Amino acid sequence: MLRTVENFIREQDLIPAGSTVLCAVSGGADSIAMLHVLYRLRDRLGFTLAAAHFNHRLRGAESDRDARFVEQFVQLCCGKHRRTDGRTLPAVPLYLGEGDVAGQARLRGTGVEETARDMRYAFLEQTAREAGADRIATAHTANDNVETILFHLARGSGLRGLGGIPPQRETIIRPLLTTTRQQVEDYLRHQSLPHMEDSSNSSDSYTRNRIRHQVLPVLEDIAPGFAVRLADTAALLRADEEALTAQARELSSQAVQEGGGLSIDAAQIAAAPDPVASRALRLLLGRLWGGDQNCSAIHLNAMLRLCRGTDPSAQVCLPNNTNARRTYQNLMLVPRLGPIPLKEGELPIPGVLDCGPWQISCIQEDYCGQPQGPWDFWLDRKPVPSLNIRARRVGDRLTLPGRLGKTVKKWMIEEKIPRFQRDILPVLECRGQVAAVAGLGPGRTFAAQAGKRALHIIVTPVE
Repeated sequence: MLRTVENFIREQDLIPAGSTVLCAVSGGADSIAMLHVLYRLRDRLGFTLAAAHFNHRLRGAESDRDARFVEQFVQLCCGKHRRTDGRTLPAVPLYLGEGDVAGQARLRGTGVEETARDMRYAFLEQTAREAGADRIATAHTANDNVETILFHLARGSGLRGLGGIPPQRETIIRPLLTTTRQQVEDYLRHQSLPHMEDSSNSSDSYTRNRIRHQVLPVLEDIAPGFAVRLADTAALLRADEEALTAQARELSSQAVQEGGGLSIDAAQIAAAPDPVASRALRLLLGRLWGGDQNCSAIHLNAMLRLCRGTDPSAQVCLPNNTNARRTYQNLMLVPRLGPIPLKEGELPIPGVLDCGPWQISCIQEDYCGQPQGPWDFWLDRKPVPSLNIRARRVGDRLTLPGRLGKTVKKWMIEEKIPRFQRDILPVLECRGQVAAVAGLGPGRTFAAQAGKRALHIIVTPVE
């Protein structure tokens, strides 16, 4: 397994020399094996290693047990290491975090699995910045990849979904993606390494577990080696997807900003093959919506018909309050209506304020170190006697935790907040200073500290 992981890291260039890798460790078999392998490879590949564990607080005492186990494992198995040349490699530092996933899922109206994933990755990204890590390693195995592909296949996913889990996406790397679960178990047994079992993994109430327990064994029985062959097929599909996306990206780059939206020559879209044209349209919508590309095939096909039709003023309604319009030779993507104006006022502490397009709730509670999000964050209670809600103003500045101060305008541009949304995002002002901005998060001076009384701010759109 050690050689398999090393070869995969080298082939995919997952960890360039000089990198710092933050290893996500749950305490389960896969993550423990990954941490131990990376610990053994750090000298050979020339990188620095750190570890992080997030307690989701979903399984009571079992969750706390896992956190204690990870802490003990890192101390006992990932300490200082003396090289043959006499140099000493430092011990692996461990960063711990926790969050009330179940409570957040209720507040957000999202599923527990989705909420847990969002909170975990927010913690990992924040921790990576604190640790100076340029890579975050997660322990997805070849089996996880196959389960993901089958899940997407059952949902009718397109080429992107059938490509499975990529080896790397931005700063996230998966060093075990060509390693099977059996290889992980063999490695742990050979190295005499303990691990924790998550009791929820045995429950078939989760779709992924049903695929793992009921579907995969049947497929492996019918066609031994199925998992490995499917993973190989997924790699080919990912290559096809990347090639089509590259063509689409080149096509979408021809669009220009116009009239508060985007404009592109409709003939260029019309002439492109459907797989390229539809991807180009998704990219344009993502550019307009600040990264969100959630648009159905029905809407994409309607936009293609606009480009290939002869009506010079036809239009279709799209999600996110957007219109696609044919204006003679161009396709225009623009906000459908002017945004609902932001209503300014004082936020009750505690309480709820409806301010036009948003509802802002304020809860007084102790801050336990949960990840600070752009729409869900905690402010230090002590320096905040009151909070006024207003729109941004020229000259407003914000210093986000762990980052340099900038004007709110520059932050919004950098975070790709759509132009039509920037003037309706609530600014939380305290004594003439910007304490936080919805969509960006809290300012460093006002961000809550763990163990202190805080104001939990939640900003949600009004439907």
